[in-house]
Amino acid sequence: MADCLNAHSVRIIVLSLCLLLTISSAHCQENTATTTRPFTFVELNCENLFDNSHDTLKQDTEWLNDSPRHWTYKRYRQKLNNIGKEIIACGESGDGWRLPDIVALCEVENDSVMRDLTKRSLLRNSRYEYVMTESPDVRGIDVALMFSPSSFHIISHRSIRVTPLKDMRPTRDILYANGLIINGDTLHVFVVHAPSRYGGERATRPYRMQVAATLAAAIDSIYSISPDAPILVAGDFNDYHDDPAPRSLYQHGLNNITAQAKGCNGAQGTYKFMGEWRSIDHIMASPKMNERLMEAHIADLKFLLEEDEKYGGKMPLRTYHGFKYKGGYSDHLPLVARFNLEVPE
Repeated sequence: MADCLNAHSVRIIVLSLCLLLTISSAHCQENTATTTRPFTFVELNCENLFDNSHDTLKQDTEWLNDSPRHWTYKRYRQKLNNIGKEIIACGESGDGWRLPDIVALCEVENDSVMRDLTKRSLLRNSRYEYVMTESPDVRGIDVALMFSPSSFHIISHRSIRVTPLKDMRPTRDILYANGLIINGDTLHVFVVHAPSRYGGERATRPYRMQVAATLAAAIDSIYSISPDAPILVAGDFNDYHDDPAPRSLYQHGLNNITAQAKGCNGAQGTYKFMGEWRSIDHIMASPKMNERLMEAHIADLKFLLEEDEKYGGKMPLRTYHGFKYKGGYSDHLPLVARFNLEVPE
């Protein structure tokens, strides 16, 4: 696991990496025929993807056999396969079924969980690899980036520590990774899970603004060396697209490519609260990636939904509703963005 770094250290590392990549010589080939290939990026909040083993350094006791949730190994295994099925379904048809190239995940507990997801779930034959954070979040919640090494050849990854404000609990680190994608470009990816609104939106707004400011500094470091850099930012921002923290990022060369995303089966957002669909999950892109965007949507596949008996319509089929076990997938729906990349034939 990479060591956590402060914003200044990350800026130096990112600048160094960008400089190295910028001055490296490109291989030029005359009269090389090219074609286009879809590149699929998915974002998903997994709704508490915890194993059922106690971590004595974290407050994870609600995810144990004898907890009020009765989080058994069987339920954990079912959750892994549910998330695997969900990710597989976010792929697309082509030469066979193409799995997503990159998947940004929120609310995953630890390395053990990610190893089980990639090696012991329905994804076990996918050859996915992953990197993740190890944050100071008291519950042990982290973010991860899962990727196909054939379409994202990772170069480096780092955890970016968010310096807490006064009265702010330690929050999730921002995950930064860069790697070569199928068209030869170096793609920079950030995965974010900002603090929740628990305690009130206005009272907790500065905490999400602090995350956005930390992220913006890292993005500016990349742009200072490579102004045309391909960048994707994804995660659960616990804010809507027009709230202050996301809006502050639009001033740093990012476009929210999922701000108007909808589903095909009635979902108007990634999350439903008191009968209202809203999106607190987002994918943002730099101009370089924005110009390659084919489409973006909410993957409201029918098996991910159930009837909303209280407010009507549909709602995500989640793992728990309060303490009632539903055996579903997540309380969030996945975001899917497809890009069109030019590659040699």
